[in-house]
Amino acid sequence: MSYFTFKNHRIFFDLQGEGQPILILNGIMMSTKSWDAFVPTLKANNMLLRVDFIDQGQSDKAQIEYTQDTQAELIYELLHTLNIKPINIVGISYGGEVALHFAIKYPQYVERLLLFNTTAKTSDWLLDIGRGWIITGKTRDPQAYYKQTIPVIYSPSFYTKNLAWMKKREVTLKPVFSNPVFLDAMERLTISAETHDVRKQLSSISVPTIIITATEDYLTPTPEQLYLHEHIKNSYLLSLPGVGHASMYEVPFVFASLVLGFVNNKITDYNL
Repeated sequence: MSYFTFKNHRIFFDLQGEGQPILILNGIMMSTKSWDAFVPTLKANNMLLRVDFIDQGQSDKAQIEYTQDTQAELIYELLHTLNIKPINIVGISYGGEVALHFAIKYPQYVERLLLFNTTAKTSDWLLDIGRGWIITGKTRDPQAYYKQTIPVIYSPSFYTKNLAWMKKREVTLKPVFSNPVFLDAMERLTISAETHDVRKQLSSISVPTIIITATEDYLTPTPEQLYLHEHIKNSYLLSLPGVGHASMYEVPFVFASLVLGFVNNKITDYNL
């Protein structure tokens, strides 16, 4: 187990494998453990770096107020500590938003960007959904918190097809959603995303970027990714039909294929 210190917080990270480096950034309710099933594939021919943000997983719970820009500074300190530069960054949702902050501020550290279910700004729609999570979390009712947060991250078709699995997941998550430490951390993470807005800075990103949208993502719907594509030069937009916000779980084979193909592809548009 590896840690480094950022603003007096112990931050957990995991580094495995050799080759082109990949940094994978968690969604808001995720941790490094959320990627365990992907690790054997992603580290087979690449260096894979995972990290828990402040208030996530095995990292310390927050002793300071913070934003997603703070989490981007955390990434800078981690890469500086490990002497890794540049790196390919994969981010989903909250992690994709942190990746945008980082790429804007530290372009010299970024080789390529792969953004899943990511937005340039926390919309009023998403803001109120997040505040609904906070209100429900304060009830300390694990079933209510599950019903408020989990079904909406999956596509209706996936949820219905895998209903037995979802019911088992509800049982598994009940102890987590009963934990006030977790719920308070989720509240702070949610608040940290409320001020996210990098629309005016998107044009400064020039590294090759793939933006993934999912047609049944009701948290960060397709127009959000279209906006990113229209304002990030050298970007490509791909759509996953019938997939929801948790795209890496609904289509894990496609997710891993996109990551490895984009990172390791030596062909570029200008050298065919």
